Amino acid sequence: MERRDLVGHCHSRLEAGSVNGLARQRALLFAAMFHLHCTKKLLDRIKPDIVTAGHSDTNLGSWYATILFWKPQVALLVSECTLLPVLMPLAPAATLARRFPAQLALVLKEHGVSSEFIAQEVWRMDKVQYAKTANRSVVGILNEFVRQAEFWLAAYAYQKGDDDDLLAISAKLAETPCSPLYKGPISPDKALHELVKASSQI
Repeated sequence: MERRDLVGHCHSRLEAGSVNGLARQRALLFAAMFHLHCTKKLLDRIKPDIVTAGHSDTNLGSWYATILFWKPQVALLVSECTLLPVLMPLAPAATLARRFPAQLALVLKEHGVSSEFIAQEVWRMDKVQYAKTANRSVVGILNEFVRQAEFWLAAYAYQKGDDDDLLAISAKLAETPCSPLYKGPISPDKALHELVKASSQI
């Protein structure tokens, strides 16, 4: 998905998911899950079973993740659909995927997303399948966000291990214009709100 309209891609997924909505909801009762594409250094830390990635049941789609070697270490996760960034403590790495939905809920709340959307998204993240990175464009955004996170740490004297500061940095990163979004909403925060609006109309 090189430099394509990622939000348009997400909207297409939402529209396709509404075609057989009832059957899809029944399937989700038993298999709601998402894919987590991890960089090699993160996979080496977690050592999970790796699958060939397919469709994620979440509105925000699959997620990409990497490590920030701060003290304490931090994980950075980015939505493939909207490029929404989420920073959270890495340790214990083995439970990262289980802890992620709760951190995502906090970030979505910070962006003013409705409680209904948040609850549905968290519910759809009941299970996770790990995969290798496959989208070079999103990996490029991951790397850019790593650099920018360092800038926000210095600019605001944030503490690397403070939960509130990680939430604040996540919000700052979401305001960043991202080249894969240039044909649409420009930044992840705007892409998120377009996606939430589209999902409410289905």
